[in-house]
Amino acid sequence: MGYQGKMWQSGLDMAFPGRMIMIRVFIVMLRLVWLFIHLMANILYFVLDTIHTLHSYLISSGILNKYKDLDLTKLQHLAIVVESQEAYDIERIVKLLFWLSDIGVKHICLYDMDGVLKKSKKIILEDMGSRLWHLEGDKVGLCPDPNQMTLEFTSISDGKEGITKAASFLCKKYLDDSALGEQDKPIFTEENMGKALEAVDTWDR
Repeated sequence: MGYQGKMWQSGLDMAFPGRMIMIRVFIVMLRLVWLFIHLMANILYFVLDTIHTLHSYLISSGILNKYKDLDLTKLQHLAIVVESQEAYDIERIVKLLFWLSDIGVKHICLYDMDGVLKKSKKIILEDMGSRLWHLEGDKVGLCPDPNQMTLEFTSISDGKEGITKAASFLCKKYLDDSALGEQDKPIFTEENMGKALEAVDTWDR
């Protein structure tokens, strides 16, 4: 600020001393309020993250009783669609498989479009060890140990992209309807699945 600017500022301070003090106090108060809000937001996110981490630990360790009675007998097969970029994170995929094994899921189909998981099949099988009995195709029903996990790797080259499209159709249509309040929980019926497969067949023609 030049000499004239300083003189002008001094003139304002002398002419309106009370108003200038109020403006400065107001600016300081705004800064304090902003810092307080920022601090509270950081504390809130930290607390929520801590609660989420603790909750996940209690579930995985079996301490929470309400998850001990989870009935997975009706869950015969589970298909997991993995984004091609995420498929390169083999360590994360193996952790997911361990968790699914712990909760009792026995038949899993891993799908990624580019076949990245297929190429990493050997690494995944070695990491899973005795938990896994890897079978594909017609041999899926021949797992000798019912306590072990059956795992299948698929990609777009297997001609099963229609399954992925049907699942995407169901999620977009019926989960979006649920989010709009049309129903409390999305329920996929045989009729819904038929419509999804018809839509997929229409797209592919």
